[in-house]
Amino acid sequence: MSDLRNRIQNVIDNEPVALFMKGTPQFVMCGNSDRALRALREAGAPVTAVDILPDPAIRQELSSISGWPTIPQVFVKGELIGGADIVEELAAAGELEQKLESRLGPSYREARAEQVARVL
Repeated sequence: MSDLRNRIQNVIDNEPVALFMKGTPQFVMCGNSDRALRALREAGAPVTAVDILPDPAIRQELSSISGWPTIPQVFVKGELIGGADIVEELAAAGELEQKLESRLGPSYREARAEQVARVL
């Protein structure tokens, strides 16, 4: 397994909520990434964001790992949830908070604040 693949997999496996996005939470570079981030923020998710823009290899490796072709990609406790549309649909139905609570525990909102992880 490549070093980059290992670093991406480490984020997926070890962060409660991983958001692979275009840009960072402070400087979002894509409408879909913004939509996913907003839904996660509204649900109180402890988001760890990874900017896929610095190197096309990040997106290639990520899609190879997940089998999901588009960005953003949201993982909760290592499980791929999906992209912006799915995260928004779950949020609108009240299911995103339920999923976060069932996967992370009832006090997930008390977890640390948003952070950015680098895989390069």
